[in-house]
Amino acid sequence: MKPMLRKLWKRTAPPVAAFVIFIGGWELFCRLAGMKPYLLPKPSDIVRAASENASNLWVSVYTTITEAVIGFLLSIVLGVGFAILLASSKLIERSVYPYAIIMQTIPIVAVAPIIVIWFGAGMNAIVIIAFLIGFFPMLSNTLIGLNSTDHNMKNLFYLYNASPMQTMFRLRIPAALPYIVAGLKISCTLAVIGAIVGEYIAGIGGGKGGLGYAITVSASRLQTSYLFACGLAASLLGIVFYLLVNAFSKWMLSSWHESEMKSSEG
Repeated sequence: MKPMLRKLWKRTAPPVAAFVIFIGGWELFCRLAGMKPYLLPKPSDIVRAASENASNLWVSVYTTITEAVIGFLLSIVLGVGFAILLASSKLIERSVYPYAIIMQTIPIVAVAPIIVIWFGAGMNAIVIIAFLIGFFPMLSNTLIGLNSTDHNMKNLFYLYNASPMQTMFRLRIPAALPYIVAGLKISCTLAVIGAIVGEYIAGIGGGKGGLGYAITVSASRLQTSYLFACGLAASLLGIVFYLLVNAFSKWMLSSWHESEMKSSEG
């Protein structure tokens, strides 16, 4: 037990110490320099603003979580599905994949007004924006994984007269799981960014606005402390998303894939 505690202490002590020094230095600098809260709030001001607006902040976080999760799930389903379709035929891949790359290069802020016109302002448009941002990492990573299947294994399946569907679902998809997980780790954080960007452009106000709407309103009112609180909440949301996906990755791959086996041992 003691070696485990010592190992945990060695891992957590440096970042915790750095965090305490950073926050303490920030607080001290603002007090000594007499910084106005609307220019640079102290950490204590941010905590106070978050506690005073806790109910509104929680509603905003919940709304953004809902939009990001739905967009993320759509990017998984459609990204993996389209990747399987493209990997099934080289002709389809050569015909369609370049357009997926072109779609990815178009800035989302340029497409967002069209999405609002088509789907209306509110959750529908925000979910579509979050989906579009997270779709390409899922598609590209899954496609790379499916195309990286060992040729000897594919020849073995061919010798045993396996159908293309059997080869896909019993060999190529399991072999592509590490690549799919890599796409999940990228897409989960991008979904949060997409939801917040969507709320800037297509968000609705009132009591159901997400973090993007809350950030816009607090910035226009010079409520800088609450603005920082909303920004930190968005950052924590992305971190939690990533940690959940990372835990899922370890659970799924640690028993057989070298990357997670090594990380779990270290």
